[in-house]
Amino acid sequence: MTQTLTARGIRITFTPRGGVLRGMEITDEGATVAPLHHAPWSPNEVPPDAPPHQAWLAGDYFCAPFGATGPDGLHGLPANGDWAIVPSTPGTLRAVLQGSVQGATVLKELSLHNDHPFVYQRHLFIGGTGTLPVANHAMVSVPNGAKLSFSRKRWWETLAEPLETTRGRSLLAYPRRAEDAAGFPGADGSTVNLHRYPWGEAHEDFVAGIEDPASRLGWTAVVRPAEGDLFLSLRNPAQLPMTMLWHSNGGRDYTPWNSRHKGCLGVEEGAALPMLGLSSRETPDPLTAAGQPGQVTLETEGTVDIRHVIGAIRWPSGQSVAGVMLEGDILTVTGDWGAERKLPLRGTWLGGPIPEAPKPKPKLDWDL
Repeated sequence: MTQTLTARGIRITFTPRGGVLRGMEITDEGATVAPLHHAPWSPNEVPPDAPPHQAWLAGDYFCAPFGATGPDGLHGLPANGDWAIVPSTPGTLRAVLQGSVQGATVLKELSLHNDHPFVYQRHLFIGGTGTLPVANHAMVSVPNGAKLSFSRKRWWETLAEPLETTRGRSLLAYPRRAEDAAGFPGADGSTVNLHRYPWGEAHEDFVAGIEDPASRLGWTAVVRPAEGDLFLSLRNPAQLPMTMLWHSNGGRDYTPWNSRHKGCLGVEEGAALPMLGLSSRETPDPLTAAGQPGQVTLETEGTVDIRHVIGAIRWPSGQSVAGVMLEGDILTVTGDWGAERKLPLRGTWLGGPIPEAPKPKPKLDWDL
C-alpha cells in the first residue's frame, strides 16, 4: 500500500514493495515540480525472469549490492524485496527491510521539513559483515532534454562491457576513462558531451564520475529548460564518491522495454568500485589510493549510516548550474549567467559541518 508523507511545500509517496520513493511533488514559486521518472509499462508486461524491480520501475530506490545480480535480483534485496513500515516521528517515514543484506538489518528513513524543497534519505546497516557496493537509484524524467552540472570530478569511466550489444545499443566506448565530461569517447570514435541529455538516439549507456577528494559537498544538478525547473542531488563525497549516470533512451528492444523507455536519466550516487571497468582491475585501485571508499564496509557490532538528499525547485531561466555552495543552513545555487536561488537545507545532516571556505588539509569532525 502506498504511503504519503507531507510537509509544507512538499509531498512524497512511498511504496513498501521495493522501497520506492515513487513520487516527489514540490510547490515552489506557485508551481508544482515533479521531476521523477516512471516506466511506461504495467507490472503484467514484465517477464517472470526479469529483476522484480522492473515491475515498478520508478522514482528512487536503494541498491545493495549495487549492480550485482544474485538470488534477490539485480541491485539486491533492498531494490527487489519488501519493506515494513515502522512507527516514526512526525515528518518522518521509517521502514525496515524484510530480510538481511550480508547479515545486516537495513533501516530506511525518509524525512521532510516545512518549506525545504528536499527529501532527506538515510539507510542504516545494522551489523553484517564484509564490503559491498551501494547507491541510490534516482531517475529523472527528461523527455524534453536537460543540462547537467556536477561538483568537481577526477575522471569519468564506463563499465567493463556495454550495457547492450545484441538486443539493443550502447553508444559510449567501454571500458574507457576520460577527465573531461564534455568530451567522453563514443564507440564510433566521436566524443560525447555528458553535460547534455540527450546526446544520442536509441541507446542505453552507463558512465560514472569520480569525485575530487577535495570536494566538501557532492552535487548533481539537472536543469529541465522546457519544464522550467531543476533537480538536485546532494551527498557527502567522503562517503559516496561516485555519481553514476544511466542514460536510458530507447536502446533496449526487448520486453518490457520495447524501445519505448525514453527520456530517463538515472542519477545514481554511491560507492561502487566494481562498476568501473578499468579502475576496478587496478591494485591499488585509484579510489583507495586517494583515500576514497570504493565500497561500504559493514560493522559486525555497529551501524553504517548512508545519507543522501534529493529535491527540486523552479528554475525558469533554464541556465546551466555553475555552482552549488553550502554555508550553514543555506544552500546557494548559481547559474552560469547569474541566476541564483538560496534554499534552506539542514547543513550538517549529510555528515557534519562542511567548511564555509577552503582551508589547507581541513580536519573534519564528521557527526553521522
